[in-house]
Amino acid sequence: MSNTNLSADAIKLARYLEAHINGFKGPLTATKFPGGQSNPTFHLKSASGDYVLRRKPPGELLQSAHAVDREFRVIRALATSDVPVAEGYTLCEDESVIGSMFYVMEYIDGRVFWDPKIPEFGGHSERAAIYNEMNRVLAALHSVDVDAAGLTDFGKPGNYYTRQISRWSKQYRAAETEAIEAMDHLITWLPANLPADDGRVSLVHGDYRLDNMLFHRSDPKVLAVVDWELSTLGHPYADLAYQCAQWRLPAYPELKGLAGIDRASLGIPAEEDYVARYCERQNITAIPAWSFYLVFSCFRFAAIIQGVKKRALDGNASSDGAINMGGAVPLVAQIAVDLI
Repeated sequence: MSNTNLSADAIKLARYLEAHINGFKGPLTATKFPGGQSNPTFHLKSASGDYVLRRKPPGELLQSAHAVDREFRVIRALATSDVPVAEGYTLCEDESVIGSMFYVMEYIDGRVFWDPKIPEFGGHSERAAIYNEMNRVLAALHSVDVDAAGLTDFGKPGNYYTRQISRWSKQYRAAETEAIEAMDHLITWLPANLPADDGRVSLVHGDYRLDNMLFHRSDPKVLAVVDWELSTLGHPYADLAYQCAQWRLPAYPELKGLAGIDRASLGIPAEEDYVARYCERQNITAIPAWSFYLVFSCFRFAAIIQGVKKRALDGNASSDGAINMGGAVPLVAQIAVDLI
């Protein structure tokens, strides 16, 4: 069965969901959502209402990638927190149902802004409000009491950047399709230039950006943060820097960057202002070694999109734009090197 079609398994899936979700009633239809390069996501329509199914891609995958079970665990853990998430209904680890592990969650009828310039709005204040809301939710995420949420063992304690650099270096090598000098340089430079450990540990999303949020239809309120595949216990500045790296990426369709854009005229905050607002919400004065976190974030993003390219070449990509996105790896890696 392909990433884009669940119709062959619709009857079996409906029977499974009727047995595992209160009130669920088939038959059902499944339509794949556009966008996304990792775990295929489907809109389920059934006699009992609408749902969302997120599955692990079929085929051979990189080790530890596409962990939909971790996604399900974290959205369940955050259900009563200040971080807005969809309600998780059921996790199915039985691959015989549709061919791979999946989970089903609440369908939320919200807005998705795919372009960080938010061309849907003509007003300066509307964009400013959207970015302020993203900042608020990020600060709320990093304020979650992981022990109270039952996530004490959701990641290894300490040495977050050491482990992340090692992990993404290995993931990149496993997906490598050509030699890229800038990536080779970063793999050497990053572990040799780690900032001092400040002891901060929080739940991190891992892919915190505008198009991983569902917004209210009539006001700038986040209804749900989605795509928790890369979430773990880690260092909060990784999420912040990953989002701010978008300010430095070019405005190519595949990268959705904000470099070279007149951001002030659009109501999009300057990077320093966005960081300052986050610091206020976290009751800190500044972020030492900020450039390291940006370099790390660009490196990690380059490693991620190299994996996207490899999956596309292997025939397991979740969308048609995967090859184009993968072609941006040298550019993103060079941006990181230039930051050094």
